[in-house]
Amino acid sequence: MNIETKVYKILDDLNIEYEVFEHEPIYTAEQLEIIKDVAKGNHCKNLFLKNSKGDRYYLVVVRDDKKADLKILKEQLGSTRLSFASAERLYDTLKLTPGSVNPFSIINDEEKKVTLCIDKDVLDGQNLNFHPNINTKMVNLSSEGLKKFVHSMGYDLIPVEV
Repeated sequence: MNIETKVYKILDDLNIEYEVFEHEPIYTAEQLEIIKDVAKGNHCKNLFLKNSKGDRYYLVVVRDDKKADLKILKEQLGSTRLSFASAERLYDTLKLTPGSVNPFSIINDEEKKVTLCIDKDVLDGQNLNFHPNINTKMVNLSSEGLKKFVHSMGYDLIPVEV
């Protein structure tokens, strides 16, 4: 089963309502404009970060219209200096390439190396939109649906203020 289908199966097994929208490949938060009229709600950018030693990884979910201050984030997480992890580290950890990372990516984190963090502004009651581990589709679901998915995978959603 491919990683996209795996996402849908888990959502279905958990009885989480969702919609899927197909679109042109999206690689950056700026390119989300092509899907915003169709997939309503919060669109997010997903930052795959590492600490200065490279032994801790963080997947930070923020609304696409916000800028993340890594110094403030570092303090909230009690981490050493944060920086973006390389494409190689992303692939080794989550089996994805840049442009496809999202909260559903935790299904590929077999060693539970990633801490999943979500900006409080993302969980404002609107539906959320994430790639299903492929950047040509968008899954639209409720924030409660996302929380249910995350908890079913054995993760907590660590709230942060970006």
